[in-house]
Amino acid sequence: MPKKVTTIPATLGRFTAEPINSTRKRRVAAYARVSTDQEEQLTSYEAQVDYYTNYIKNREDWEFAGIYTDEGITGTNTKKREGFKRMVADALDGKIDLIITKSVSRFARNTVDSLTTIRQLKEKNIECYFEKENIWTFDGKGELLITIMSSLAQEEARSISENCTWGQRKRFADGKVTVPFHRFLG
Repeated sequence: MPKKVTTIPATLGRFTAEPINSTRKRRVAAYARVSTDQEEQLTSYEAQVDYYTNYIKNREDWEFAGIYTDEGITGTNTKKREGFKRMVADALDGKIDLIITKSVSRFARNTVDSLTTIRQLKEKNIECYFEKENIWTFDGKGELLITIMSSLAQEEARSISENCTWGQRKRFADGKVTVPFHRFLG
């Protein structure tokens, strides 16, 4: 005798706490950052802003909530990242439902800052999506993956810093000191 199976349809979205048949659009913002003012990075910065503006506006279920940016600022801490701080404040004030970022390292290269911010946002039911790694913070494994990726990004930043310091010391040891003569005295 065949068993009777009753299918119970999902009521909540896979990655969000929103009901599936919800008509409310999610207010979505993007965060873009480049760490230097060099010409190559400015192109990357403009490309990120353009890409995410179009990406959000082309989704019918999303409402564009803005692009927050930091240009020429390191991701190793959040103290000088005004765009990042403004974005988090706006999200906590209820102006943003979802934050999209290119990767975990664009969001923060410091594990503690990254996890603290994400937990603050999750408490207020604000989700983050990291496109490169395909991580949604409301997903069960999201926080574990973010911890791992943030740790890797933090270590990469430390390694780059050590390499630059080593290069400067090597040049000094070889007698190749660079002095900015055109701005030497102010």
